[in-house]
Amino acid sequence: MGVIRPCDASEHEAILAVVNAAAEAYRGVIPADRWHDPYMGRGELDAEIAAGVRFWGHERVGALTGVMGIQPVDDVELIRHAYVLPAHQGEGIGTSLLRHLRGLSGRPMLVGTWADAGWAIRFYQHNGFALVSESEKTALLRRYWTIPERQIETSVVLAEDRGQTPNETVAEVQRPPFGV
Repeated sequence: MGVIRPCDASEHEAILAVVNAAAEAYRGVIPADRWHDPYMGRGELDAEIAAGVRFWGHERVGALTGVMGIQPVDDVELIRHAYVLPAHQGEGIGTSLLRHLRGLSGRPMLVGTWADAGWAIRFYQHNGFALVSESEKTALLRRYWTIPERQIETSVVLAEDRGQTPNETVAEVQRPPFGV
């Protein structure tokens, strides 16, 4: 089935290979002014790690098939850069990684994704996250992420539904359709 484990410094190229292969699904979904090739370069990965993103990987037969990062910021944990190789999507790897990361912390978790990436939104909703309102989204993205205004305009935020919210910022959480 595979194993979930922390990624180490020797795996930067393998992390980038997973991210960039899986990010192809976003081509044409991410606004053209935010897309670039490769989607994530070595400098960006190094900057994310320097900012506190810890990458975890799903390994099968000695190779990474999926990666997902977790980043503590103030009073929350952010789920960052969640990608599964296209050939392995639909096998439960993303769900396994997300469950593992959720188990690492009792702090509220947030995830941001592109507003037009319906499949990503549904994935997080299916896994216990709920979309926040537009006004909450903007406040959360400005507080917890370091992204340009254009990305704020074209993104959504989902909050983990544990019956708790980060401070009082995520007060208007829309409940996901459980049991679907």
